[in-house]
Amino acid sequence: MAKILSVIGARPQFIKAAPVSRALRARASLDEVVVHTGQHFDHAMSDVFFDEFGMDKPHHHLSINGGGHGEMTGRMMVALEALALSVKPDAVLIYGDTNSTLAGAIVAAKLYIPIAHVEAGLRSFKPMPEEINRVVADRVSRWLFCPTELAVANLKAEGIVKDVYNVGDVMYDTTLMMRDRANSQSTILSVLGLAPGQYHLATIHRAENTDSAPALAEVVAYLRNAGQGLPVVLPLHPRTRQAAARFGIDLSGLRIVDPVGYLDMTALLANCSTVLTDSGGVQKEAYFHRKPCVTLRDATEWVETVDAGWNRLWKGPDYRPRRDIDAYGDGHAADKIADILAAQL
Repeated sequence: MAKILSVIGARPQFIKAAPVSRALRARASLDEVVVHTGQHFDHAMSDVFFDEFGMDKPHHHLSINGGGHGEMTGRMMVALEALALSVKPDAVLIYGDTNSTLAGAIVAAKLYIPIAHVEAGLRSFKPMPEEINRVVADRVSRWLFCPTELAVANLKAEGIVKDVYNVGDVMYDTTLMMRDRANSQSTILSVLGLAPGQYHLATIHRAENTDSAPALAEVVAYLRNAGQGLPVVLPLHPRTRQAAARFGIDLSGLRIVDPVGYLDMTALLANCSTVLTDSGGVQKEAYFHRKPCVTLRDATEWVETVDAGWNRLWKGPDYRPRRDIDAYGDGHAADKIADILAAQL
């Protein structure tokens, strides 16, 4: 039986891992060992997702969070190296573009353990931390599981063509898997006193929007002005809360709520008027629920959402003519990933 060490640590990775872990467990030839780095450690940003998705608790929890990018990534690498030497996996599975992704990629590469990268090939072509993590992870990975054909093309332009697979988007798998449950079980709208279509939904957490007072103040002012008579509901990320307190930035005028789990976030997405976010994952989820999105960044790696008129950059042109997107697969990306790994390990 082939052993796979899955490295996760942040909210978007829990969402992506849910269908993949389920698919791996369904293959008798594969044994998944899950390690949670601790990058997101708050219950509402971490444990609640395992409960809602029905995922087994991680086999290992490193409890590493806080500090700068270098410090956090370095601490993760030390702990992951010791764990990998103990577990002796046949492959390491990483997701997306976080510090946990980078730490897992570098450790596995230096130990000559084959790496599978889920959500490979994404590029915003901007010098942001996530872009560095993506590029490094793709360079050292054995299997590159791309969510779209454009991601495949990005890798080809960089000379990466071997073991590149367009499997579709695993977050779309998760949306299909959890949508009905969210509709039937979430009570978030009644708890917050919200009516469908009568509020905007916002998220802020990226370093480019939270690492300086002027940047955060500009985003907050934009959200206040974007309301157009509707409340802007902002589940407040711990990093953003800390930045606002540190810089003395007033969040009044926004409907601040604590971070929410996946079911409640899905219900908020499904019933909002517009999404305003700097999150890559939320941009896609907005489209999955057919909600117009404004990306609070200068670039996006999900350019097909802009091309299809469902998304626009906050400082860019208005929406293009709207059409459906056929790039995200058929909702079986996780099964395709598990099948490839089972066949080749």
